Amino acid sequence: MSSFVNDSRLLPGRLHGQHRIRVCIDRGGTFTDCVGVVPVEPTAENPLAERTIVAKLLSEDPAHYPDAPREGIRRILEAATGQPHPRGMPLDTSNLEYIRMGTTVATNALLERKGEPCALVTTKGFGDLLRIGNQARPRIFDLAIAKPDVLYQSVVEVDERVTLVGYAMDPRPAARKPPADAVLGRSGEYVRVLAAPDWGAVRAKLQQVHGSGIRSIAVCLMHSYTFTEHEDEIGRIAQEIGFSHITLSSQLSPMVKIVPRAHSATADAYLTPGILQYVDGFAGGFDAGFGRIRVDFMQSDGGLAPIEHFSGLRAILSGPAAGVIGYSVTAFSRVERVPVIGFDMGGTSTDVSRFDGQLEHVFETTTAGVTIQAPQLDINTVAAGGGSRLFFRNGLMVVGPESAGAHPGPACYRKGGPLAVTDANLLLGRLRPEHFPHIFGDTEDQPLDTEAACAQFEVLATGINAEMRARSVAAGQRHTDKSTMEIALGFLQVANETMCRPIRALTEAKGHNVQKHALACFGGAGGQHACAVAASLGIRRVFVHRLASVLSAYGLGLAEVVCEAQAPAAAVWSPEAQLTLLPRLAALADECHAKLGRQGFSAMHIRATRFLNMRYDGTDTSIMVPEAADGDYAACFEDMHQREFGFTLRGRSILVDDLRVRATGAFTQPVFGQVYDELASLVRRSLDDPEAHPAFVDRVPVYFQGGHRDTAVFGLDRLEPGDVVAGPAIVLDRNSTVLVEPGWTATATSSQLVLDHADAPAQASNAAPSRRRISTDVDPIHLSVFAHRFMSIAEQMGRTLEKTSVSTNIKERLDFSCALFDQDGNLVANAPHIPVHLGSMSHAVKFQLERFAGDLHSGDVIMTNHPQAGGSHLPDITIITPVFDSGDRIIFLVASRGHHADIGGISPGSMPPTSRDLFQEGANTMGMKIVRAGELQESDLERVLLVEPARHPGCSGTRNYRDVLSDLKAQIAANHRGITLVHQLCAEYGLDVVQAYMAHIQQTAEAAVRSLLQESRRLCGTGQLRGTDFMDDGSIISLTVDIDEAGSAVFDFSGTSPEVYGNTNAPPSVTYSAIIYCLRCMVTSELPLNQGCLAPVKVIIPEGSLLSPSLTAAVVGGNVLTSQRLCDVILSTFGAAAASQGCMNNLTFGVPALDVNGVRYEGWGYYETIAGGHGAGPTWSGQSGVHTHMTNTRITDPEILERRYPVILHQFALRKGSGGAGMRPGGDGCIRDIEFLESMSVSLLTERRARPPPGLDGGQPGACGINLWQRRPCTGDGVGDSEAGDQARRTLNLGGKNTVHVSPGDRIVIMTPGGGGHGLPDGLCHREPL
Repeated sequence: MSSFVNDSRLLPGRLHGQHRIRVCIDRGGTFTDCVGVVPVEPTAENPLAERTIVAKLLSEDPAHYPDAPREGIRRILEAATGQPHPRGMPLDTSNLEYIRMGTTVATNALLERKGEPCALVTTKGFGDLLRIGNQARPRIFDLAIAKPDVLYQSVVEVDERVTLVGYAMDPRPAARKPPADAVLGRSGEYVRVLAAPDWGAVRAKLQQVHGSGIRSIAVCLMHSYTFTEHEDEIGRIAQEIGFSHITLSSQLSPMVKIVPRAHSATADAYLTPGILQYVDGFAGGFDAGFGRIRVDFMQSDGGLAPIEHFSGLRAILSGPAAGVIGYSVTAFSRVERVPVIGFDMGGTSTDVSRFDGQLEHVFETTTAGVTIQAPQLDINTVAAGGGSRLFFRNGLMVVGPESAGAHPGPACYRKGGPLAVTDANLLLGRLRPEHFPHIFGDTEDQPLDTEAACAQFEVLATGINAEMRARSVAAGQRHTDKSTMEIALGFLQVANETMCRPIRALTEAKGHNVQKHALACFGGAGGQHACAVAASLGIRRVFVHRLASVLSAYGLGLAEVVCEAQAPAAAVWSPEAQLTLLPRLAALADECHAKLGRQGFSAMHIRATRFLNMRYDGTDTSIMVPEAADGDYAACFEDMHQREFGFTLRGRSILVDDLRVRATGAFTQPVFGQVYDELASLVRRSLDDPEAHPAFVDRVPVYFQGGHRDTAVFGLDRLEPGDVVAGPAIVLDRNSTVLVEPGWTATATSSQLVLDHADAPAQASNAAPSRRRISTDVDPIHLSVFAHRFMSIAEQMGRTLEKTSVSTNIKERLDFSCALFDQDGNLVANAPHIPVHLGSMSHAVKFQLERFAGDLHSGDVIMTNHPQAGGSHLPDITIITPVFDSGDRIIFLVASRGHHADIGGISPGSMPPTSRDLFQEGANTMGMKIVRAGELQESDLERVLLVEPARHPGCSGTRNYRDVLSDLKAQIAANHRGITLVHQLCAEYGLDVVQAYMAHIQQTAEAAVRSLLQESRRLCGTGQLRGTDFMDDGSIISLTVDIDEAGSAVFDFSGTSPEVYGNTNAPPSVTYSAIIYCLRCMVTSELPLNQGCLAPVKVIIPEGSLLSPSLTAAVVGGNVLTSQRLCDVILSTFGAAAASQGCMNNLTFGVPALDVNGVRYEGWGYYETIAGGHGAGPTWSGQSGVHTHMTNTRITDPEILERRYPVILHQFALRKGSGGAGMRPGGDGCIRDIEFLESMSVSLLTERRARPPPGLDGGQPGACGINLWQRRPCTGDGVGDSEAGDQARRTLNLGGKNTVHVSPGDRIVIMTPGGGGHGLPDGLCHREPL
C-alpha cells in the first residue's frame, strides 16, 4: 500500500548525485511510513520548489523485501529520479542528503522480551532488587498477580560497599565533620568505602558469565551516581574479558535512586545490541554504507541523535516522540499560544500528549514493567485503538485493553477475528470498504467484510438486550431493545470516553482547562474519532494534518539534533552554592557545544538550555528548572512549584540533585503555527453543491445518534485551501479517513484540515458543551460512559492530593485514597489506591451524615479518624466535603483519606507496637468541622492535634504539625477538585441523570456480586462455607458464609475471639473493607468498585470481639495486620487463594526532638511497610517480594533511604524457599537488613511470626516471618561498641511486636513471611467440603 506523486522525473537532472533528497521514516509495529522531500523546478503552483512523496508499507513482509525502511527509500528514489533501483542491489546514496528514522525496534523488543541476553552486576545483597522493584503490584484486584520478568538472565553480586557520609535529616549537620577516610564524590557528597572489591574474584565471576555465552552486561552499584571508581574498574575488566557491550549506570544515568538507574542500565544492555545489529544490517543495504550521508535516529526526548550515539534506552518512545514534534510545529502558534493536545490513535493503542510552547519531559517512567531513568516526552498511552476488542461484561460495555492485533485482526479482516472498534466504524458506515485497500482474504485482494462484522454484532446485541431486559423487569423499569447500529455506536462512545480519560489526566489533573486547548489528531484511526473525542472534552477545534497518517515520519523532518549532558549534585541552594554550580553547568554546556560542533553545527546553529533539578528539603518531588532570564533558579523553581502543585514551602531549604544541559543543533529553525496565519487570511468557500465539486466522491448513509444521515464523501487531495465542508461528511485520504460529524465543519488549508464546531467562532472557543438530554432509565451505553466519568473524577482527586501534599507517606508512598459518594453516603467510585480504605470510607461518610444531621451547610468540611466513626487507624485521617443544591439538600459527597506521618501518641510515627489504649496511638476525633462556612478552623485543629493528645501520660501531640496541616489542606483541595468535576458532569447531563447513574452503577456491581455468590453456591454444592485462621497471639477469626439461591449472603463472624489487650483489634469498617475487596477480587472481569458490591451481603460481627472492639480499644495493628488476616480467611473460605504473607511488616524508626543548651533540634521519623510472599491459587503460582491484599504502598529507594537517614541497608533480597510448596508454590518473602549509625528508637509491628500462612487444597504453608536484632556488645555506659566486629554481635529474636532502642552498629533484620502453596505437588488435591 503506497502513494506517489505521479511525476516520472521529480528531481531535476542538474541535481542528480548532489545529495538533495531528504527521507524521514517511522518504522511502526504494523506499518512503516516514509516521507521523502525532493527539490523540483519552481512553478506558480509550487513556489517552494519542493514535492513530498509518501510511501506506506508493511513493517514485516519478508516475501517481498527484507527491510521495510530500506524498501521505502528505494521506492522514493525510484519515484524521485525516474530511474530503477532494483531490489536486492545496494541503494545509491548519491542523491540522499539525510535519513532520519524513528523506530519501534527497541519498544517491541522490550514488550516481547526479545532483547540481547545480558547480565546485571550489582552490589552484594541487592541481586533481587529489580525483582522487588518498588514492591507494589500492578493491579490491586488481581488475585493472580502478574509482574513483568526482569530483563537480565543472570546476576553477579560484587562484595563491595560504599555509603554516604552524613544524612539529610541530621538536625545538626554543621557539628559533624567528614572522617579522614571519606572521599568526595562527583555530586559533592562525601562517601566512605566500607568494602573494596576483590578484583580477582570479580574477574572470575565475569569470566564465568562470559563463558555461559552472555556478551552484554549492565553494571549498577550502590551510590555509583556519585562514586564511580568501582563501576569503572568493573567495566575495564569486562572489556578485557571480551564483552561486546558494557553499560555502566554511572555513565548512562548519573542520578540518585538505584532501582530506576539499574533498570535503565539493564534496559540499555538488553536493547542496544539489537539496535546496533539492526543499524548495521540497515547500513549494509546502501552502496557506500552511511559514509556519505547523515543518518539520525529519533530519541524518546524528541531530539535526534546521530547513528553512532543512538542507544536502546533512548529509543523506547522513538516513534511517538516524532509525532509530538510533528503536531507541535504544525498546530501550535507562538502568537496565538493555544495549547495543543496530541491524539495519536493507532491499531492497538492511543498516545496522548500536550504542547504549550515547550516540550514537556519526564525523567522517570515505566514501560513494560521497566522503570526508565532518562528524559522522555510526557506521552500517555491508553490501550484503546482501532483493533481494541469489544465486550459486554457485568452489565457494562467494555473496550480493550485486549487487542485483535494485526493477526487475526478485527472481524472484518476476513481472518475469523473478534469484534473490534474498526468493526463498529465499518458497520456504521464511517469506514468505506470500497475506498479501503483491498488486501484481505486468502487471495489478499478482497475488501473489508461488512457482513462478518454485522453478524457478530447481531449476536452481541442479542445478548446485551436480553440481559438489560431482565434487569429492567427486575427493577420495574421500562425497556426498549437497542438496534445493532445503536450498540455499535455505543461501543464507539465508550471507546471515546476511554481515550478521554488520559487526556483529562494530562490537562485537568494538572490544573489546565481542557476546553482551552486545540486537538491535533493523527495516526491511522484518529480521524474517525476526532470530532467525538473533542466534543466529549468540550474542545471546539481539531487539526488534522494532510499527512496525519504519517505525521510521525513528517515530524522527523522538523526535529532538531539534541545533545544532553548531566551530572549529579547534592547541594543546598544558596549564593555560595550558586558560585560552584554555575561553572559546572557552563562546563556541561561547553561539552554539548563541542559534541554538536563535531557533527557539523556551527555556534550560530546551536542553542543550549541549562537546568537544575531542584526540590524542597524533606520531599522527593523534584522539578527540572530551566535557567531564568535573570539567572534566579530559586525564584523560577518556586514559580514552577506553585503552578504545578498549587503551593510553596516558605522557609524550607531548596536542594539541587542534578545539573543538566540540553543543547540542540539545527541548520534551519522550524516555523510554528503557519496554519493560523493561513486561516486568518483564508477566503472560505462553502460547498453548497457538493456533487459539483471536484473533490466529491460519493454520497453514502452513515449512522449517527438518532439514525442514518445522508453523508457526502470527499477526496482530501482534491480539496483546495478555503474549501469548507459541512458535516456530516467523510474526507478520504489514501491512508486515513476523517469523519466530520454533524454540527462540525472542515476547512481545508494548504497543510491541514481544520475541524471547527459549528457553534464556535473561527477562533477556538471555550464555551461549555450544551446539555445532553438522556433518560434517567438505565442504558448500557451511558452506564459504561458514566463508569469512566465517575472513576476519572476519583482518579483526578488522587492526582491533586498527590501533587499538593508534602509528606513522604502521601506524596511518594501514595498511602491515600479518594472517593465519590451519592447523597446517602454510598460509595460510587473509589480510585484503585489503598484497598484497606475501600469499604471503610463509606462508613465514615454515613456516620458524619448522621452526626451532623441538620447542621451541615455549604462551605463545611469534616475531619474524622476515630475507629468507631468509620475510621481504620488514627494516622488515616478522612476529610469529607458535602455538596449542596441551591438550598441545604446534599446532592453528593467527596472524601479523601491519607496516612499522616505523625499524629502524636507514645511513639514517633504514631504506629506503636505496644499500645493498649486508643489514646496512646495519637489524636482522635469522632468528627469536627475543619472548615466552617469556608473558613479553616485552625484553633480547633491545633487543639485536636497538639493539645488534647499531650494530656495523656507518656504521649505527645503531633510531632510535625506543619506537614500534617499542609497535607490536610491538600486533602481539602483534592475534595474541591472532585466537586468541580462532578458539577461539570451535572452541567453536562443534569443532576437527575447523574444521581440516577450513581444508583445504576451500584446496581450493576450488585448484580455481578450476586452472580459470583450464586456460582460459589453452585460449585460447593451447599449454601454454607466455613473458614478460620489464627492471629499470632492465638486469637481466632471465624467466618461462616451462608448463600441463598438469590445470591444474597450472610458473613457471620460469630466465634471470633474477644477484643485483645493490645492493638490488633480491628474496627468494623476494616472488616467491611476486607469483604468488599475480596468480593471484587473474585469477580475476575472489570467491575467498578462501589457500594453495590456489599448490597447482597449482611455482616454479623459480635460486639466486643476482635472485629468490633470497644470505644477506647487500641486499633493501630488491626488496620495493618488483622485486615490482612481477614482477607486470608475470606479467600480461603471461598477456596479462591492460599494465604498470602498476612502482614504489612510495619517498620518505624526515628528520634525525638532535642533541646540542647536552649536550642531546639527537630526530631524525625521514618515509616515503611515491607513486601512478602503472595499466596498461590488454582491457576497461578504466588509472586515473590510483593505487597498483597490490603496495602500497595511503595518502598523508599535504597539510595534515598541512606541519603536521608543514618542507616546502611545491607540487604534487600528475596527470602529463597520461604514460599509454601505445592502444585503451584507460594511466593517468597523478603529479607531486609538495616544497620543503624546512630542511637534511635525502632518499632516493629508485624504478624505471621508464630503461625505460618496456610496453603490451600493440599499446598504447604509459607514460612513464618522473623524479626532479629543483631546487637553490638555494650560498652560500660550501656551504648553499643561500634568498633566491635560482626562476630561479636548478639542476635535476639524480637517477636512480632516490639520497640527497641538501638545503638550505632546495631542491625535489624526483617525476614517477611512467604505465601501459602496451592495443591499437592503430585496433583492430587484434597480439602474439607466447603
